[in-house]
Amino acid sequence: MDFIPYNSAYTYHKYPFGAVEQGTETVFRIVLPKSFGCSGAALRIHRDGEDSADIPMQWERNEGYDEEWWRVSFTPGEAGLYFYRFCIYNYYSENCITRSSGSSGLISGEGNDFFFTVYEKGFKTPDNIKGSVIYQIFPDRFCFSGEEKSGDFSGRILRDDWGEKPLWAPDEHGRITEYDFFKGDFKGIESKLGYLESLGVGCIYLNPIFLAQSNHRYDTADYELPDPLLGTEKDFARLCRLAKKKGIDIILDGVFSHTGAHSKYFNKDGAFGPGGAYNDPDSPYRSWYRFSEYPDKYDCWWGVDILPETDETNDSYIEYIRKILSKWQELGASGWRLDVADELPDKFLDALRAQVKADNPEALIIGEVWEDASCKISYGQRRRYLQGKQLDSVMNYPFADALIWFAVSGVAERFNERINEICENYPKCVVDCLMNHIGTHDTCRVLNRLGTLEGYSAEYGEKRYDGEMTPEETERGKKLLKFISSMQFTLPGVPCVYYGDEAGASGGVDPYNRGCYPYGKEDEELLEHYRFLGSLRRKHPVFKDGDFVPVSSCLGCVAYERQGHGERIMTVANRNTHPIVYTLPCDGFSSLTGEKVTGRDLYLDSVSTAILVKSCD
Repeated sequence: MDFIPYNSAYTYHKYPFGAVEQGTETVFRIVLPKSFGCSGAALRIHRDGEDSADIPMQWERNEGYDEEWWRVSFTPGEAGLYFYRFCIYNYYSENCITRSSGSSGLISGEGNDFFFTVYEKGFKTPDNIKGSVIYQIFPDRFCFSGEEKSGDFSGRILRDDWGEKPLWAPDEHGRITEYDFFKGDFKGIESKLGYLESLGVGCIYLNPIFLAQSNHRYDTADYELPDPLLGTEKDFARLCRLAKKKGIDIILDGVFSHTGAHSKYFNKDGAFGPGGAYNDPDSPYRSWYRFSEYPDKYDCWWGVDILPETDETNDSYIEYIRKILSKWQELGASGWRLDVADELPDKFLDALRAQVKADNPEALIIGEVWEDASCKISYGQRRRYLQGKQLDSVMNYPFADALIWFAVSGVAERFNERINEICENYPKCVVDCLMNHIGTHDTCRVLNRLGTLEGYSAEYGEKRYDGEMTPEETERGKKLLKFISSMQFTLPGVPCVYYGDEAGASGGVDPYNRGCYPYGKEDEELLEHYRFLGSLRRKHPVFKDGDFVPVSSCLGCVAYERQGHGERIMTVANRNTHPIVYTLPCDGFSSLTGEKVTGRDLYLDSVSTAILVKSCD
């Protein structure tokens, strides 16, 4: 007979589902064929880095013609990542049930252990963000208020041609030495708060705002000052205050793994006068950096010498950053997105969380981690980002990859499984505030990735891809963007819109993905689509913390439900180039997106996504 000995995603086999709180009794159940002649079974389990222990399983019952069930309970006493497999015995041999693919297990002596996350007792994440929409803004390119700023802007190219292509002019060594600025500022963002409110935005994520040499500002020159082109501290505080009145929080980009070589801390070029770690071995900042040969050989981020790495375990540096966190939160920031969080050591992340939450328990901490953050290894060490003492959640690259791959390839078969893996591996409170992006300042504009069915490479032949598309590619990109954004807004977590994507902005690789918001050239059809999706999330509380229930993913079509708060929201996405009739799991669904539903039959057009609702007890 066909049977599944164990599948960790089924509560029948493991309860509770997924990650569990420290001290929670967890029940495991395996199903074996009677013909196997099992005489005993054990759960072999260990906390990451510790020795395994075998816990005997109890025979539970016979079921049907050829099944017998074995059961055991285990209560994890400490937070951590727990690995396990099942040992099964008969009169002739010993075998194991190990993880074969996804959440399924097979009887085999080979294969990997299953694992699950145990998080700290009492771990919770901020509620404000859940059920909301995040809007990412690259500050220089979102909106210029028209108010010219005073200051020394020598070395900067100030643009007065809003909407034209960003400058790309590397020198003969491939280095960028000139940066152009379109002068987007805090007051410009303030003027657009009503627009963001109309999109259902509840959180603005700002790329770096601190004084820096570049337009992207990931080369911090002074953590204590805003870039004067953006405005003053008072301007920032006013923006946060007015945004809060509209129910919008603002989180900042924390770039703490490195500073700029052009900074008051390192001061390689002497722009900040005498002193600095590079010029003065007795500088108070000297211990913040690692030099192999002083002063010209030092650790730098990914080998880029204008970005010297900080020593994030240095007590002086940690204490300084704690003060910086408090300063900006006092001015109105509601949290932080941590740049390259996987390059920040545990000591630093522990201290950061302690400070952020001491100042505001509801402040949000999101980490940039590109892989599954529950089992990530970086610098030879298993990370514990999501176990309760570091991050609240992460940027959700696994979801983004799954969505874009489905849109580009039309292959549906593993989609729900990939989504469910994250839901299984992360604590539920983490899942509910995942930053679900499909495009950021680090990727080609999503319209280009979808329209060209590629757009992943930094170079197209010998020419850097600037984002030019044919009319046919633009139309395809727009159709596919509507297709996957409907999924993005209904999956677990919080959808994040990269400024301008909702208006049809296009762009290639850096810096062309960081162009100006296309004022006066917005795609009104896309804008209306995004406004509808934002209003949908406001109206239906299931999007705040409802369970994710996979329904089907095959033959170019994906279907799943969100369940909770007395309703079921079902999303059905047809990537096929022909219409389909999809059979719903039961009667009673009505379409929120206008598709025809007759009984259990949903009539769905090609490359389109239906969102349906059904009330339940």
